[in-house]
Amino acid sequence: MAEMNLFAPLDSLQWVDRSRLTANDYNPNRVTEDNLQLLIQSILTNGWTLPIVVRPDYTIIDGFHRWTVAGREPLKSLLGGKVPVVIVTHDSEADDMFGTITHNRARGTHLLEPMKAIVQKLIAEGKTVQEISKQLGMKPEEVFRLSDFTREEFLDMMIGDHKQYSRAKMQVKV
Repeated sequence: MAEMNLFAPLDSLQWVDRSRLTANDYNPNRVTEDNLQLLIQSILTNGWTLPIVVRPDYTIIDGFHRWTVAGREPLKSLLGGKVPVVIVTHDSEADDMFGTITHNRARGTHLLEPMKAIVQKLIAEGKTVQEISKQLGMKPEEVFRLSDFTREEFLDMMIGDHKQYSRAKMQVKV
């Protein structure tokens, strides 16, 4: 394998019309509509943080879902129909496929215990279940399962005064 210039993709960073890109025909990665909505929320909250990886002919290697949501409102208007891309040149279609799969797999999965710690810390910092649900793309039931609250405590928090769950009380639970 030839030595790769690791800086080359970011050196090619550019904003292009979304319509120039095409999907590849082999990506096995699928996401739910809920996850697409979460991706939109992430871009609205954090800005566009990860460019779409394309071949020189603008076929997508990685970033199909980012490309998809960029065609939906409000992102389509907010982005002016543009998306950020980096160009990667591979020696073969097999290398393109390797790139797609390794990008997908390298993102990993969320482990239960670290996710529990994050949800518990957010609650301890005064974030509401509704805010956590929206920002993390979780249903309130998922937040409950990760919170380690009893059902009664959680329901009280959902309908009652959220601030009654002080940091001191939460630190005992965390």
